[in-house]
Amino acid sequence: MYTAVLLFAFVCWTASAHADHHQPCRSPNMTGSLSVMGGRAETKAVGLFTYDSMNKKLRFQSNSSLPLNVTLDLDLLVFFEEGILYKIDSKNQSCEKKALQSRKHPFALPSDATFMTTMTSGSAFIEGEGLKFQIWTTPTPGFKGQSIMCTTMGCLPLSTIFVTDSSMFFFSNMNIELDIKDPDVLVVPSFCQGLRVEDTPEGTVYGFFDEFL
Repeated sequence: MYTAVLLFAFVCWTASAHADHHQPCRSPNMTGSLSVMGGRAETKAVGLFTYDSMNKKLRFQSNSSLPLNVTLDLDLLVFFEEGILYKIDSKNQSCEKKALQSRKHPFALPSDATFMTTMTSGSAFIEGEGLKFQIWTTPTPGFKGQSIMCTTMGCLPLSTIFVTDSSMFFFSNMNIELDIKDPDVLVVPSFCQGLRVEDTPEGTVYGFFDEFL
């Protein structure tokens, strides 16, 4: 897995020399599944997400009942516009409220993304046997690393590779539908309301990706 991801990143970088200029697009509202894998091919988390593109709100709930050996059991509610992340424990009716210094995430292409190239997965010459997609790099302020995102031509995010100086994660979005099926999942639970924001250690940059490190 680690070698394959590095090879993919290398192909993206070499293709960028021949890329045309493109402007970043905006993802639509989405409901779908997210899987997160580490650089050693371990499955970090698998679950459902709901993303409100207009208001920049996200809920991700990993499902530990799936027949997979996952290392993280997460329930995250994120307000990227406000810079707030809630880490929810519904079983114990408890919650952590954190401030986001970095607002990068794998559900939308940021406005400062740089277009690299367009590629086709499968065959570009047989109808119905290929998927054309775009590859972008996105800055990761505060981290010594790089983020590479793949989107469809209609701006659906397919996958994101997030690399730091010590870690690598592969985020894959699947079974996407273009609506918000349950708006209530984007509402702060009653037991999370009124919490103070936890202090971020001085000199650190906290963001969505940190929950998977």
